[in-house]
Amino acid sequence: MGTNDSAALLPYMAVFVRVVEAGSFSGAARLLGSTPSAVSRQVARLEQALALRLLERTTRQLRLNEAGAEFYQHCRDMLDAADAAVAIGERLMRSPRGLVRLSVPKAYGKFVVGPAMPAFLQRYPEVDVQLRISDQSPDLIEDGFDLLVQVTDNPPEGLAGKPLGPVRQLLCASPDYLQRHGEPQHPQDLLRHSCLYLGETAGDNRWHLRRGEQQETVTVRGRYISNHSEARLLVALAGLGITCLPHFTAAQALADGQLREVLPQWRYTGSYQGAAWLLWRQNHHLPPKTRALIDYLSEALIAS
Repeated sequence: MGTNDSAALLPYMAVFVRVVEAGSFSGAARLLGSTPSAVSRQVARLEQALALRLLERTTRQLRLNEAGAEFYQHCRDMLDAADAAVAIGERLMRSPRGLVRLSVPKAYGKFVVGPAMPAFLQRYPEVDVQLRISDQSPDLIEDGFDLLVQVTDNPPEGLAGKPLGPVRQLLCASPDYLQRHGEPQHPQDLLRHSCLYLGETAGDNRWHLRRGEQQETVTVRGRYISNHSEARLLVALAGLGITCLPHFTAAQALADGQLREVLPQWRYTGSYQGAAWLLWRQNHHLPPKTRALIDYLSEALIAS
């Protein structure tokens, strides 16, 4: 008998076990929510497919013959294995455990998500986390990630998600730089300053700022260009210019007085802002380990 034929017999084998253990077709039918005649037909089809008689039938009872007793044991082992397999799913779906893979942008990962992870790992000792910090967003299915964070105003269709909070860009400089070069009072004053900018595309040195209905665009220049906010932060801390940073990258330096916000009454409206979205594949049966991390990040980061 081929593999495909064997697979087709699995439901009949399960019914056969119930018949043996109930001692009758009627008893098995009650357990299975079926009828005695339907159960009897299924066992008969199994015997026909095997070309083997398994049960000796009398008017009063069913009795396993020698072949049936051996066959029953294998079928019982099959059901035990199935129960064990189902138990794995029930165990994993009952409490958070296992590995969760999460991808986040570099700066957001270092300054926001990374610092939040120790408390999560302490709260959920059976959940492991693989955190990839990269500005390249993965494909959740092809790259095997459970969650990702994107900074965007328009999260991609086809994914479930929730915003973790707004991402704003701030113009910042060190107090030493501002003391030596003066503090801009208007966006056009930036033309006289050394500005540290992104430099990934040709327009990254065009800074767009808004105050109420007033919009200003300034083409800035400077001695240092870097596509990573932490690199620009270090140069700004050294007093070498005015830079634009995500608020979470600048937060500690601003709190410590190592940086000061420049043109605070103006809002930068350029790239890399909107909201940080936590995204995952749409799934009605989200594993508890993934749900735990979603809920934790929502609670910890929205509150921060």
